[in-house]
Amino acid sequence: MAVPKRKMSRSNTRSRRANWKATAVVTVACPQCKSPKLPHTACSVCGTYNGRQVIEV
Repeated sequence: MAVPKRKMSRSNTRSRRANWKATAVVTVACPQCKSPKLPHTACSVCGTYNGRQVIEV
């Protein structure tokens, strides 16, 4: 396993960690009820997916 030879400075550590950002959750509008939903999943409000009713709500 690789082990660092020298201690990394605070500025280098912080600049490296500054790129660890959380991304916002992507949502799309449901074509039936226009409520926001996750892409490629059934709508939790109306229960449709790909134009078909897949969940009884």
